[in-house]
Amino acid sequence: MPSKLNDDAITRHLADLPGWSLEQGKLRLEHRFADFSAAFAFMTRVALIAESMNHHPEWFNVWATVRIDLSTHDAGGITELDIELAQKINQLLNDSPASA
Repeated sequence: MPSKLNDDAITRHLADLPGWSLEQGKLRLEHRFADFSAAFAFMTRVALIAESMNHHPEWFNVWATVRIDLSTHDAGGITELDIELAQKINQLLNDSPASA
């Protein structure tokens, strides 16, 4: 099981994760897409990555907006696994022309 990161490490990682913030002890990203189809397609791509990592996000979707919260429940906070998934999610966003 990965170890929980301390606050300094989380702050350092956040500097390299555009769009992400620290909210209620979790990494959070909220992103608006062009429409529901684009948001759902993005969520599907994230789901495939998350499943391959066996690390699943908490998320919320309303029409074209997707909110993702990441933390490692077994570790009781944010770990390197969350950072890795956030980096992969950002790469998807960088590769996606469907953002609003």
